Amino acid sequence: MSIKESRVASFLIIAIIYIAAFFVGYAAYQLPCMAEWHYLWRLLVADVVATVFVWAFGLVFKNVSVYDPYWSVAPPVMLTAWAVGQQSCSSATILLLLAVWVWGIRLTGNWAYTFKNLNAEDWRYTKYRKSQHPFVFQLINFFGLNMMPTLVVFMVMIPGFKLIEIGADANIFTLLACMLCLGSATLQFIADQQIHRFIREKRGRVCNVGLWKHGRHPNYLGEIMMWWGVYFMFLSVTPDVDQNWWWLIGALLNTCMFCFISIPLMEKRQLQNKAEYAEYKKNTRMFI
Repeated sequence: MSIKESRVASFLIIAIIYIAAFFVGYAAYQLPCMAEWHYLWRLLVADVVATVFVWAFGLVFKNVSVYDPYWSVAPPVMLTAWAVGQQSCSSATILLLLAVWVWGIRLTGNWAYTFKNLNAEDWRYTKYRKSQHPFVFQLINFFGLNMMPTLVVFMVMIPGFKLIEIGADANIFTLLACMLCLGSATLQFIADQQIHRFIREKRGRVCNVGLWKHGRHPNYLGEIMMWWGVYFMFLSVTPDVDQNWWWLIGALLNTCMFCFISIPLMEKRQLQNKAEYAEYKKNTRMFI
Protein backbone atom coordinates (compact mmCIF):
# COMPACT_ATOMS: atom_id res chain seq x y z
CA MET A 1 0.00 0.00 0.00
CA SER A 2 1.37 3.43 -0.96
CA ILE A 3 1.34 6.41 1.41
CA LYS A 4 -1.47 8.01 -0.59
CA GLU A 5 -3.60 4.90 -0.15
CA SER A 6 -3.17 4.86 3.63
CA ARG A 7 -5.86 6.83 5.48
CA VAL A 8 -3.68 7.32 8.56
CA ALA A 9 -0.64 8.42 6.57
CA SER A 10 -2.80 10.74 4.49
CA PHE A 11 -4.21 12.33 7.65
CA LEU A 12 -0.71 12.91 9.00
CA ILE A 13 0.42 14.46 5.73
CA ILE A 14 -2.58 16.82 5.67
CA ALA A 15 -1.94 17.79 9.30
CA ILE A 16 1.72 18.55 8.61
CA ILE A 17 0.82 20.60 5.54
CA TYR A 18 -1.63 22.73 7.49
CA ILE A 19 0.66 23.26 10.47
CA ALA A 20 3.40 24.36 8.08
CA ALA A 21 0.91 26.59 6.21
CA PHE A 22 0.11 28.38 9.48
CA PHE A 23 3.76 29.23 10.10
CA VAL A 24 4.29 30.26 6.47
CA GLY A 25 1.27 32.57 6.70
CA TYR A 26 2.47 33.96 10.04
CA ALA A 27 5.90 34.66 8.55
CA ALA A 28 4.22 36.52 5.68
CA TYR A 29 2.21 38.61 8.17
CA GLN A 30 5.43 39.60 9.96
CA LEU A 31 7.28 40.73 6.82
CA PRO A 32 8.97 44.11 7.53
CA CYS A 33 7.85 45.48 4.17
CA MET A 34 4.21 45.26 5.35
CA ALA A 35 4.75 46.78 8.79
CA GLU A 36 2.90 49.98 7.86
CA TRP A 37 0.02 48.26 6.07
CA HIS A 38 -3.46 48.11 7.53
CA TYR A 39 -3.83 44.90 9.49
CA LEU A 40 -6.59 43.57 7.20
CA TRP A 41 -4.26 43.75 4.19
CA ARG A 42 -1.53 41.99 6.16
CA LEU A 43 -3.96 39.28 7.25
CA LEU A 44 -5.16 38.88 3.66
CA VAL A 45 -1.58 38.47 2.40
CA ALA A 46 -0.92 35.86 5.11
CA ASP A 47 -4.12 34.04 4.13
CA VAL A 48 -3.24 34.08 0.42
CA VAL A 49 0.33 32.90 1.05
CA ALA A 50 -0.94 30.02 3.20
CA THR A 51 -3.42 29.13 0.45
CA VAL A 52 -0.67 29.08 -2.18
CA PHE A 53 1.34 26.79 0.10
CA VAL A 54 -1.58 24.35 0.43
CA TRP A 55 -2.33 24.61 -3.32
CA ALA A 56 1.29 23.69 -4.11
CA PHE A 57 0.97 20.46 -2.12
CA GLY A 58 -2.26 19.78 -3.97
CA LEU A 59 -0.14 19.82 -7.12
CA VAL A 60 2.48 17.56 -5.53
CA PHE A 61 -0.14 14.95 -4.63
CA LYS A 62 -2.23 15.60 -7.76
CA ASN A 63 -5.26 16.09 -5.54
CA VAL A 64 -7.17 19.39 -5.27
CA SER A 65 -8.94 18.07 -2.16
CA VAL A 66 -5.77 18.80 -0.16
CA TYR A 67 -7.38 22.25 0.09
CA ASP A 68 -10.75 20.99 1.40
CA PRO A 69 -10.08 21.43 5.16
CA TYR A 70 -8.90 25.02 4.64
CA TRP A 71 -12.47 26.32 4.69
CA SER A 72 -13.06 25.09 8.24
CA VAL A 73 -9.55 25.37 9.69
CA ALA A 74 -8.59 28.91 8.67
CA PRO A 75 -11.32 30.92 10.50
CA PRO A 76 -10.85 29.47 14.01
CA VAL A 77 -7.06 29.64 13.75
CA MET A 78 -6.86 33.12 12.23
CA LEU A 79 -9.48 34.70 14.49
CA THR A 80 -7.93 33.14 17.60
CA ALA A 81 -4.43 34.24 16.56
CA TRP A 82 -5.74 37.76 15.98
CA ALA A 83 -7.48 37.82 19.39
CA VAL A 84 -4.27 36.65 21.09
CA GLY A 85 -2.26 39.26 19.20
CA GLN A 86 -4.71 41.98 20.23
CA GLN A 87 -4.85 40.63 23.79
CA SER A 88 -8.61 40.79 23.44
CA CYS A 89 -10.59 38.79 25.97
CA SER A 90 -13.82 40.81 25.98
CA SER A 91 -17.06 38.91 26.37
CA ALA A 92 -17.96 39.61 22.72
CA THR A 93 -14.62 38.14 21.58
CA ILE A 94 -15.15 35.05 23.72
CA LEU A 95 -18.62 34.50 22.26
CA LEU A 96 -17.26 34.96 18.73
CA LEU A 97 -14.45 32.45 19.25
CA LEU A 98 -16.85 29.99 20.89
CA ALA A 99 -19.15 30.15 17.87
CA VAL A 100 -16.35 29.88 15.31
CA TRP A 101 -14.60 27.00 17.08
CA VAL A 102 -17.84 25.01 17.46
CA TRP A 103 -18.56 25.58 13.77
CA GLY A 104 -14.98 24.74 12.73
CA ILE A 105 -14.77 21.55 14.80
CA ARG A 106 -18.10 20.37 13.42
CA LEU A 107 -17.15 21.03 9.80
CA THR A 108 -13.62 19.67 10.12
CA GLY A 109 -15.02 16.61 11.87
CA ASN A 110 -17.38 16.00 9.00
CA TRP A 111 -14.50 16.35 6.53
CA ALA A 112 -12.44 13.86 8.58
CA TYR A 113 -15.34 11.40 8.66
CA THR A 114 -15.69 11.43 4.87
CA PHE A 115 -11.94 11.65 4.13
CA LYS A 116 -10.62 8.41 2.63
CA ASN A 117 -7.04 9.09 1.59
CA LEU A 118 -4.95 11.26 -0.71
CA ASN A 119 -6.09 9.24 -3.71
CA ALA A 120 -9.70 10.36 -3.19
CA GLU A 121 -10.69 13.67 -4.75
CA ASP A 122 -13.97 15.60 -4.65
CA TRP A 123 -16.11 14.65 -7.65
CA ARG A 124 -16.34 18.28 -8.78
CA TYR A 125 -12.57 18.59 -9.03
CA THR A 126 -12.31 15.29 -10.89
CA LYS A 127 -14.99 16.48 -13.31
CA TYR A 128 -13.05 19.65 -14.11
CA ARG A 129 -9.80 17.71 -14.38
CA LYS A 130 -11.28 15.33 -16.96
CA SER A 131 -13.29 17.86 -18.96
CA GLN A 132 -10.75 20.69 -19.29
CA HIS A 133 -7.41 21.11 -21.00
CA PRO A 134 -4.65 20.55 -18.39
CA PHE A 135 -3.55 24.20 -18.55
CA VAL A 136 -7.12 25.48 -18.26
CA PHE A 137 -7.77 23.09 -15.39
CA GLN A 138 -4.77 24.42 -13.46
CA LEU A 139 -6.09 27.96 -13.88
CA ILE A 140 -9.47 26.79 -12.56
CA ASN A 141 -7.69 24.91 -9.80
CA PHE A 142 -5.68 27.90 -8.57
CA PHE A 143 -8.16 30.73 -8.99
CA GLY A 144 -11.52 28.98 -8.78
CA LEU A 145 -11.03 26.00 -6.47
CA ASN A 146 -8.41 27.39 -4.08
CA MET A 147 -8.13 31.18 -4.18
CA MET A 148 -11.80 32.11 -4.62
CA PRO A 149 -12.98 30.18 -1.55
CA THR A 150 -10.10 31.66 0.47
CA LEU A 151 -11.14 35.18 -0.51
CA VAL A 152 -14.79 34.50 0.31
CA VAL A 153 -13.83 33.02 3.69
CA PHE A 154 -11.61 36.01 4.39
CA MET A 155 -14.46 38.37 3.60
CA VAL A 156 -16.80 36.59 6.03
CA MET A 157 -14.08 36.76 8.70
CA ILE A 158 -13.65 40.55 8.46
CA PRO A 159 -16.58 41.33 10.81
CA GLY A 160 -14.93 38.96 13.29
CA PHE A 161 -11.57 40.71 12.99
CA LYS A 162 -13.31 44.06 13.47
CA LEU A 163 -15.27 42.81 16.48
CA ILE A 164 -12.03 41.68 18.14
CA GLU A 165 -10.41 45.03 17.30
CA ILE A 166 -13.27 46.93 18.94
CA GLY A 167 -12.90 44.87 22.12
CA ALA A 168 -16.39 45.71 23.36
CA ASP A 169 -18.40 43.71 25.84
CA ALA A 170 -21.28 41.59 24.62
CA ASN A 171 -24.91 42.64 24.89
CA ILE A 172 -28.18 40.81 24.43
CA PHE A 173 -27.95 41.14 20.64
CA THR A 174 -24.42 39.72 20.62
CA LEU A 175 -25.70 36.75 22.59
CA LEU A 176 -28.63 36.25 20.22
CA ALA A 177 -26.30 36.38 17.20
CA CYS A 178 -23.98 33.88 18.88
CA MET A 179 -26.96 31.59 19.44
CA LEU A 180 -27.73 31.88 15.71
CA CYS A 181 -24.18 30.71 14.95
CA LEU A 182 -24.37 27.83 17.41
CA GLY A 183 -27.81 26.89 16.11
CA SER A 184 -26.40 26.86 12.58
CA ALA A 185 -23.59 24.48 13.59
CA THR A 186 -26.13 22.28 15.37
CA LEU A 187 -28.34 22.26 12.28
CA GLN A 188 -25.39 21.16 10.17
CA PHE A 189 -24.37 18.48 12.66
CA ILE A 190 -27.87 16.97 12.74
CA ALA A 191 -28.12 17.13 8.93
CA ASP A 192 -24.74 15.40 8.60
CA GLN A 193 -25.72 12.60 10.97
CA GLN A 194 -29.02 12.04 9.18
CA ILE A 195 -27.55 11.87 5.69
CA HIS A 196 -24.62 9.66 6.75
CA ARG A 197 -27.05 7.23 8.35
CA PHE A 198 -29.30 7.32 5.30
CA ILE A 199 -26.40 6.65 2.91
CA ARG A 200 -25.29 3.65 4.96
CA GLU A 201 -28.80 2.18 4.83
CA LYS A 202 -30.07 3.31 1.42
CA ARG A 203 -27.11 4.23 -0.74
CA GLY A 204 -28.13 5.53 -4.15
CA ARG A 205 -31.50 6.84 -2.97
CA VAL A 206 -32.55 10.44 -2.34
CA CYS A 207 -32.33 11.40 1.33
CA ASN A 208 -35.76 12.74 2.28
CA VAL A 209 -35.87 12.07 6.01
CA GLY A 210 -35.44 14.34 9.03
CA LEU A 211 -34.25 17.82 8.11
CA TRP A 212 -33.83 16.71 4.50
CA LYS A 213 -37.57 16.18 4.30
CA HIS A 214 -38.17 19.88 4.88
CA GLY A 215 -35.30 21.34 2.85
CA ARG A 216 -32.98 20.06 0.13
CA HIS A 217 -29.85 21.63 1.63
CA PRO A 218 -30.06 22.02 5.43
CA ASN A 219 -26.25 21.78 5.67
CA TYR A 220 -25.78 24.69 3.27
CA LEU A 221 -28.49 26.65 5.08
CA GLY A 222 -26.47 26.25 8.28
CA GLU A 223 -23.32 27.45 6.52
CA ILE A 224 -25.08 30.55 5.26
CA MET A 225 -26.68 31.32 8.63
CA MET A 226 -23.36 30.92 10.43
CA TRP A 227 -21.68 33.84 8.74
CA TRP A 228 -24.71 36.08 8.92
CA GLY A 229 -24.56 35.35 12.65
CA VAL A 230 -20.92 36.52 12.80
CA TYR A 231 -21.87 39.69 10.96
CA PHE A 232 -24.74 40.34 13.38
CA MET A 233 -22.36 39.80 16.31
CA PHE A 234 -20.10 42.49 14.89
CA LEU A 235 -23.06 44.77 14.22
CA SER A 236 -24.23 44.40 17.83
CA VAL A 237 -21.04 45.99 19.21
CA THR A 238 -20.39 48.49 16.43
CA PRO A 239 -20.62 52.07 17.65
CA ASP A 240 -21.27 53.53 14.19
CA VAL A 241 -23.58 51.27 12.22
CA ASP A 242 -23.94 53.77 9.37
CA GLN A 243 -20.21 53.51 8.64
CA ASN A 244 -19.89 49.76 9.04
CA TRP A 245 -23.00 48.20 7.51
CA TRP A 246 -21.18 47.33 4.27
CA TRP A 247 -19.06 44.63 5.97
CA LEU A 248 -22.07 42.41 5.21
CA ILE A 249 -20.54 41.88 1.76
CA GLY A 250 -18.74 38.75 3.00
CA ALA A 251 -21.90 37.04 4.25
CA LEU A 252 -23.67 38.14 1.07
CA LEU A 253 -20.93 36.71 -1.18
CA ASN A 254 -20.99 33.47 0.80
CA THR A 255 -24.76 33.22 0.34
CA CYS A 256 -24.47 33.86 -3.40
CA MET A 257 -21.68 31.27 -3.74
CA PHE A 258 -23.90 28.56 -2.28
CA CYS A 259 -27.09 29.64 -4.06
CA PHE A 260 -25.59 30.15 -7.51
CA ILE A 261 -22.57 27.81 -7.64
CA SER A 262 -22.49 25.03 -5.05
CA ILE A 263 -26.19 24.15 -5.01
CA PRO A 264 -26.73 24.21 -8.81
CA LEU A 265 -23.67 21.98 -9.31
CA MET A 266 -24.84 19.53 -6.66
CA GLU A 267 -28.41 19.41 -7.95
CA LYS A 268 -27.33 18.94 -11.56
CA ARG A 269 -25.36 15.87 -10.50
CA GLN A 270 -28.23 14.56 -8.40
CA LEU A 271 -30.67 14.94 -11.30
CA GLN A 272 -28.30 13.02 -13.56
CA ASN A 273 -27.66 10.19 -11.12
CA LYS A 274 -31.00 9.78 -9.33
CA ALA A 275 -34.24 9.61 -11.27
CA GLU A 276 -36.32 10.37 -8.16
CA TYR A 277 -34.48 13.61 -7.44
CA ALA A 278 -36.62 15.61 -9.87
CA GLU A 279 -39.75 14.76 -7.87
CA TYR A 280 -37.94 15.47 -4.62
CA LYS A 281 -36.82 18.86 -5.94
CA LYS A 282 -40.34 19.66 -7.07
CA ASN A 283 -41.87 18.91 -3.66
CA THR A 284 -39.12 20.20 -1.35
CA ARG A 285 -37.92 23.76 -0.90
CA MET A 286 -34.26 24.61 -1.31
CA PHE A 287 -33.74 25.53 2.34
CA ILE A 288 -36.86 25.44 4.48
